[in-house]
Amino acid sequence: MKKLLLMVSVLLLTVTLSACGSNDNTVRLGVIGPLTGEYSLYGVAVENGAKLAAKEINAAGGILDKDVEVIAYDSKGDSTEGVNAYNRLRDQDEIHALIGGTFSGVTLAIKDLAVQDNIPVLTPTATNPDVTLDAANVFRACYTDSYQGSTAAVFAADELDVTNAAVMYNRDDPYSEGLADAFMAEFDARSLDYTAFEFGAQDDDYSALLTNIQSGGYDAVFLPAYVAEVGAVLTQADAQGLDVPFIGGDGWDGIEADYASVADGFYFVNHYAKTDEAAVVQDFVANYTEEYGEAPNALAALAYDAVYAMAEAMENAGSLDPDDITAALSALEFTNAVTGSIKFDANGDPIKSITIIQVVDGLHEVYAKVAATEE
Repeated sequence: MKKLLLMVSVLLLTVTLSACGSNDNTVRLGVIGPLTGEYSLYGVAVENGAKLAAKEINAAGGILDKDVEVIAYDSKGDSTEGVNAYNRLRDQDEIHALIGGTFSGVTLAIKDLAVQDNIPVLTPTATNPDVTLDAANVFRACYTDSYQGSTAAVFAADELDVTNAAVMYNRDDPYSEGLADAFMAEFDARSLDYTAFEFGAQDDDYSALLTNIQSGGYDAVFLPAYVAEVGAVLTQADAQGLDVPFIGGDGWDGIEADYASVADGFYFVNHYAKTDEAAVVQDFVANYTEEYGEAPNALAALAYDAVYAMAEAMENAGSLDPDDITAALSALEFTNAVTGSIKFDANGDPIKSITIIQVVDGLHEVYAKVAATEE
């Protein structure tokens, strides 16, 4: 009997020590993104940016004297897979905060769960305006679809003298539709002309739409979509001899890797440019390139900033209690950021600048910067 009690006591002590070791010595940050498939360049960039920040933070002493662990799961760009990943991070990994999701659709799918579970969320890259609405514990490091869509419209009208635009967007993608809606709203406010051209997520032949655009005499095409779609559209437009400027959103980031020639001379709004001469940008680019063997896109930079911002909030809170972290995020003024200083408004959206990039000979050239405004 004594032997049995001793064995039970040892077992309980072992379980207790194991639990303490797993729960008390690390700060666990979850990441959800498409790590495989045609959109993996975005999810992998977010994972890499987050892990680089964690590595640097750990080298400097960690968060609250604890090591930071980034745990990343593959959403495959699918909302159901994203919810499964979130449940695993919450139940199995017991994360302290979530850096993600990567896409707006996946983030919207997990938003209500995170609010119910009171897990602090700082998405690096989900730009849909609804992501942070009615969610006190949900923040974003990127600007919104509406901000970049309207900025693209202002740029088109003021800098390129566009008075009649074709707006070509993916009706099945909240990101693409959100930017298109904002662009068209700004054109409406300016009494400028536009025509909407919709395509579906499964489409890969855009020739009919491009033929209609070519015959319509438009000054420019606004194409808010991701690289896989943008590359196909620009390749087909080039083959058809469509000679008008294209303008895009941050989903174009990385377009130069495979489509530099067909994107040459075109513009997109983005969170930062790799060619920005600011020291914080060049240090990040150098460190990321050394770590991963390639230059970082904007999503990597946003994830890097998001982890540093979350770390600073946790340090300011002096606690890993979710309410304390949320309060610290609300009051945060994170100034040394790669993608621009971060201060959150009442909705949890950042007040920050936006960059207009032109693709020139396969490089990102800073065409202009639009200063942040606080409404």
